[in-house]
Amino acid sequence: MKPLDGKVAVVAGATRGAGRGISTMLGEAGATVYCTGRSVRGRQSDMGRSETIEETAELVTAHGGQGIPVRVDHTVEEEVKALFERIRAEQNGQLDILVNDVWGGESLTQWGAAFWEHSLANGLRMQQQAVHSHMMTSYYGAPLMVARRQGIIIEITDGIDYRYRGNLYYSLAKISAIHLAAAMAEDLRPHGVTAVAVTPGFLRSEEMLDHFGVTEENWREAGKKEPHFLMSETPVYIGRAIAALAADPDKLDLSGKSLSTWGLSERYPFTDGDGSRPHWGNYAKEQGIG
Repeated sequence: MKPLDGKVAVVAGATRGAGRGISTMLGEAGATVYCTGRSVRGRQSDMGRSETIEETAELVTAHGGQGIPVRVDHTVEEEVKALFERIRAEQNGQLDILVNDVWGGESLTQWGAAFWEHSLANGLRMQQQAVHSHMMTSYYGAPLMVARRQGIIIEITDGIDYRYRGNLYYSLAKISAIHLAAAMAEDLRPHGVTAVAVTPGFLRSEEMLDHFGVTEENWREAGKKEPHFLMSETPVYIGRAIAALAADPDKLDLSGKSLSTWGLSERYPFTDGDGSRPHWGNYAKEQGIG
């Protein structure tokens, strides 16, 4: 029996990285997953990468769920509204899981630049993509959950606390996701709906593999350049963490919290794709890094 059989999910930002891993592992647990994003076959987004939402949806189906690709720019309100109107019609108003993973800030972040030296346009664009889009998506998704008095909204972020992350605009975006979860939880709790933030550890995404010039087959070679990469985790890990969380009958007890893959691995018995259970929290403490 798949723990999420019969459940309906939306993963906003499902094209690659954590979003693809989350979508696929929700499918592994039996869910129907609407995989949204801007990159479709024959029409790339401005990210300029090859991954598409159709590929993600096919992975969901191949792993035992039902993947449904829908092109949505989550910074455009009309497109977000139309997505949930479609779900209302196709799924009789059922929505069990909403994951806000829209990001796209890699090329917008100028590391090492003080905030007044950073491109203001790029800094504001980062907030539009990673904060405003999450707010709009939750705005239109939450009423479906409230109507049925169940469900979970998950904000994907970087880190579990409010410390500075090395760039004002990056920090603001990632910390905003944590507070969005905490604030939404207060409004949603009386309606039986959960809201949390979840962070991966050092994520071994497609883009990170490309950055180090390695593949998933020889990824450990990157440890010669960056030793911390040897404690990295694949998108499967956060995907299984979220699938376990979504299936937890007591998840409302966690509402409002900022969670992590390594912390959730202490609560649920999931593994990464290779059977490992990386614990970035313990590793960071041992290494004295944030």
